[in-house]
Amino acid sequence: MKNTARFGPGKGIAAAIPPGRLYGVLIYAFLYLPMAVLILGSFNASKYGIGWQGFTLDWYENLANDAEILAAARNSLAVAALSASLATVVGTLGAVGLHRYRFRGRKFLMGLLFVTLMSPDIVMAVSLLVLFIGLHLELGLFTLWLAHTGFCLPFVTLTVHARLQGFDNALVEAARDLGAGEWTAIRRVVLPLALPAIAAGWLMSFTLSLDDAVVSFFVTGPDFEVLPLRIYSMVRLGVKPEVNALASLLFAVSLSFVVLAQWLLLKDRH
Repeated sequence: MKNTARFGPGKGIAAAIPPGRLYGVLIYAFLYLPMAVLILGSFNASKYGIGWQGFTLDWYENLANDAEILAAARNSLAVAALSASLATVVGTLGAVGLHRYRFRGRKFLMGLLFVTLMSPDIVMAVSLLVLFIGLHLELGLFTLWLAHTGFCLPFVTLTVHARLQGFDNALVEAARDLGAGEWTAIRRVVLPLALPAIAAGWLMSFTLSLDDAVVSFFVTGPDFEVLPLRIYSMVRLGVKPEVNALASLLFAVSLSFVVLAQWLLLKDRH
């Protein structure tokens, strides 16, 4: 009688959960429950069904012994590291320039960064493919590196620029008064204070490059395969346990880098 009086007839336990919280729980369940099933399946001894038949690490062992997957993983890591590094250098310098200097077309350049962020991947992929063909570049590592650097660049620039927005310019002026040149003030004052945002930008760029499949599909050649495309080719014949294991590893690496990037940004704010 007590519970009935509290919840009312026909309401049940769901009535005790605030609508906003229930909505959040449903959204997160929709996003992460399939990932949880995928990760659980990577440890399932069953090869053809979803029924649990015991715990196993055989599928991860098979991945470790697959030369083609290891080659694709090395290619993905190399492209991600190169793209993130170049995007971080160029994006950081761009963020410093947009923050410290006022010039004609500055707002236009800022708008172009947001346009790149909002552009669909397929549009960017086709446009880059047309560009590379027009320049007579052979599709492969170099074109993939340039393409990934291009779509990672806005993330680094905007992340570092947001950090510089809360920067006290009096510190730079004090360094200038003490005899430091423009480049010395940037190198010794601005960049160290922006370092957490720079590191976060690199980590996000690495994750974006590592996970990209759409742009990579268009701008890489037949002799250079990356991990997302390898996964795509594997699932075309059906989802195998090795695919679950490979996707679980990729998810774990991506999640680790994203969490680390967010931690750096939060630490920087405090």
